[in-house]
Amino acid sequence: MSPRILIVEDEALVAMELRFVLEDLGHEVVDICATARSALNAVRETEIDLALVDIHLSDGATGIELGRRLGQEMGVSVLFMTANPGMVRQGVAGTIGVLSKPTDERAVQTAVDYALRRRQGQPIDYAPPGLQLFG
Repeated sequence: MSPRILIVEDEALVAMELRFVLEDLGHEVVDICATARSALNAVRETEIDLALVDIHLSDGATGIELGRRLGQEMGVSVLFMTANPGMVRQGVAGTIGVLSKPTDERAVQTAVDYALRRRQGQPIDYAPPGLQLFG
């Protein structure tokens, strides 16, 4: 079964490109959500392995709290993808790290692979380039 990924991104072109990259890598993109509320609803309706979460969404800067809730309360692995990585410099409880936008396909691939391997409890001896890990 391929990993189930949720994209939380309010810029449609960014979200669609991310979807294509992830599907080309063999992952299942369960949904694309532009607000924290729609993302929470998506997670309640189906099992999600990993959420890629932007900080600034259609309903404001709600991504940080969304990431915390998904990670701590709902058991979803969370990577932030944002042009504002300084907003989460201190880390967010329950989340893995942040990938700065704009990014490229290779950075997305290595960050997603890292997060999924970590979720499965596999040994990891590297930090992917471009991914700032939280404590």
